[in-house]
Amino acid sequence: MKQPDTPGATFLGNSRCRFRVWAPAAKKIEVHILEPEEQLLRLKRNRRGYHGKIVDGVRLNSMYFYKIDGSTERPDPASRFQPRGVHGPSRVVDPVYSWDDREWTGIPLSEYVIYELHTGTYTPEGTFDSIIPRLDSLKGVGITAIELMPVAQFPGTRNWGYDGVYPYAVQNSYGGPDSLKKLVNACHKKGMAVILDVVYNHLGPEGNFLRDFGPYFNESYCTPWGPALNFDGPFSDEVRSFFIQNALYWITEFHIDSLRLDALHGIVDRAPRTFIEELAASVHKQGKALKRMVYLMAESNQNDARLISPVETGGFGLDAHWNDDFHHSLRVLLTGDRQGYYKDYTHLAHLAKAFREGFVFSGEYSPFRQRRHGISSKEVPAFRFVVFSQNHDQVGNRMLGERSGQLISFEGLKLAAGAVILSPFIPLLFMGEEYGEKAPFQYFTNHSDPAVVKGTREGRKAEFVDFRWQGEPPDPQDEATLFRSKLNYGLRESGHHRVLLAFYRELLHLRKTLPALAQLDKEKMEVGNYEKAGLLVLHRWSGEDSVRVIFNFGPSATAAVLNISPGKWCKILDSADTRWSGPGTVAPEELTCQGDITLRLQPWSFILLSRRQEG
Repeated sequence: MKQPDTPGATFLGNSRCRFRVWAPAAKKIEVHILEPEEQLLRLKRNRRGYHGKIVDGVRLNSMYFYKIDGSTERPDPASRFQPRGVHGPSRVVDPVYSWDDREWTGIPLSEYVIYELHTGTYTPEGTFDSIIPRLDSLKGVGITAIELMPVAQFPGTRNWGYDGVYPYAVQNSYGGPDSLKKLVNACHKKGMAVILDVVYNHLGPEGNFLRDFGPYFNESYCTPWGPALNFDGPFSDEVRSFFIQNALYWITEFHIDSLRLDALHGIVDRAPRTFIEELAASVHKQGKALKRMVYLMAESNQNDARLISPVETGGFGLDAHWNDDFHHSLRVLLTGDRQGYYKDYTHLAHLAKAFREGFVFSGEYSPFRQRRHGISSKEVPAFRFVVFSQNHDQVGNRMLGERSGQLISFEGLKLAAGAVILSPFIPLLFMGEEYGEKAPFQYFTNHSDPAVVKGTREGRKAEFVDFRWQGEPPDPQDEATLFRSKLNYGLRESGHHRVLLAFYRELLHLRKTLPALAQLDKEKMEVGNYEKAGLLVLHRWSGEDSVRVIFNFGPSATAAVLNISPGKWCKILDSADTRWSGPGTVAPEELTCQGDITLRLQPWSFILLSRRQEG
């Protein structure tokens, strides 16, 4: 399905190409085609400031610039490919691809088990193609969806992706557009969905030439990362269209299943109908037209449940929300960290509330923010929350980029896995988490502009002031920072790494096969927290199937008196079992109770009990 309003160069076949660019302030836009034969052709301007023309004599892979008012030459703002980087010419590419996923319709959101990865560090090669051989292994663990950190063209060859400046161009050093399609195609053939992280709150500082074309930015606002995009000022209709068409481009031409919307709190938009609402409506409409399940996932630090509430009730209509509150509550219990925003999450009751409702802060006073924060998410269904013990932000935004394996014990790693996977929410794993990867994930860049390099280094240091960490952050520009961050994939074959991988596989298997765990429903769950003992108890059920998960977040073995429904209960899993390289289980294999029972748990461990009606 083609999108006729999509900006950029669209190859039509038979050496014909349609060029379209929005430049309302320009009197004249010419396309300067560099090959096979050099051409300089003026585009026709319409009343809304679009310049366009169908040009003959253009071949696939032809390189071109736009010339603005007879002087400045710039790459296409909607370039599909920048093989020579952000300062080089754009390339005409073939939108046609031989897909093998004709029967693919996507998977229900409730079945997502997400694996977030960074293309440049997941494999030694750092390419889309090199991810494909590892898909079977991920599927074997229980992963149903991979999430790619941003792939829009950024400066140089190494970057997290949030400095992208060409939203439509697939990063050249990762393999370009056809390689991304090949990866998506391979995932769908294996029954796995693909989520793409997109950045609609800002563009990076180097190679950002949008101002030369039009009022893409609203000078009245500013984000932590630079000028704010113009979603509510004069000419904002066309800016909105540029980014909405970008979302439809990924969904339609690349068959992407879901988009993760980065840092929505960085978007300032005071229009009665916001950009986010318009984006959600457009993407869902396109999903229906394509007969596919397509989702939008929000990242925001606002704790605003309206983002994932239905449009009919005044919500924005997004499908899911990353829940940082769950992560922060879990991290504090496991590490004791109280610096920065972690000072808000000091009690077991915070994690208990995250299990019960989603957001911990739903209007309460936040000591870190020094104001009330958030609104209630009590009515939001469980499957609309994505939870995690690690992700790229929470690892990479530590000064040294340490993963959980460097901060907590092996028993703590298993405890964290249980809290995330046995929750009623959508679990997300950060690449390498499943086997306890040792490599850090540090912040790296490859800018060529000295001023940007200087600003990046200084800004990185400033980020850590609230955390009072000692020492110097790794130099983002040093290539060694990238190489330190690449996975040691071979670790998964030996020692505790191998055990942890098997543990994740078992947890995800239980999540899928036990009816009480497979149904993501907060209404069929009770949460008990015993603050002094450090115990958190989950009771989840589906029909007559019932499970209890008892977590010990304390450093001591604990004997707990719990009120459990009468019946015969079987121990399905104990993280302290020697099978999982633990100190050994101290809980019985079976127990029959008529009310209160006494259970013993090892430090930093959990047990999973199951009850089924007999006969």
